[in-house]
Amino acid sequence: MKRKAFVAGATGLVGKQVMYKLLENNNYDTVYVLVRRTMEIKHPKLQQIVFDYSNFETLDSSVPPIDDVFCCLGTTMKKAGSKEAFYQVDFTFVHELAKYFSSKSAENFLLISAIGADTQSSVYYSRVKGEIENAVSKLNFKGYFIFRPSFLMGDRQEFRLGEKIGIVLAVIISPFLVGSLKKYKPIHAAVVANNMIDNALSGKKGKVVIEGE
Repeated sequence: MKRKAFVAGATGLVGKQVMYKLLENNNYDTVYVLVRRTMEIKHPKLQQIVFDYSNFETLDSSVPPIDDVFCCLGTTMKKAGSKEAFYQVDFTFVHELAKYFSSKSAENFLLISAIGADTQSSVYYSRVKGEIENAVSKLNFKGYFIFRPSFLMGDRQEFRLGEKIGIVLAVIISPFLVGSLKKYKPIHAAVVANNMIDNALSGKKGKVVIEGE
């Protein structure tokens, strides 16, 4: 039978790639996306749900049983404006989404995290990423896939100077990133998206962590 996918963060760099690739993938007959306002894209497989992330109870009447949940939610400290606002997006919204679909018996949960995610990190960003990884691992999914890319390349809607500089530097030193340092090589969002879908269809069970290129 064809699968049903759900994408949160479909307007972001990776989420948009995941959405487009799912629409092209013959293993899926329906792709649901959560959006704050309707996107212009039209496709017979696409179902857009205009949604307020602060109220997950409103999803009940909108979403049928889902096989694969692709969580591409995330922001930056600068864009969020405060630690509290960052935590709300990168922990609270992700956790509520995961709890909702765990209660609905979704098979797989695929989470975009970040390189360096660690609950013991002195860096707030990395610590929150580690905390959400752990929180979701306690829920009841057959497959739980964590993706920790380094610098993400692709066409963003907003300009991030610090990230642009980081990517340029990473590309320059990329030939020297070998062995355990390979995971710090920049990677295109489309490659991450393909890897997410491949893992969703792999039949793997339990917790799987994918790092780097």
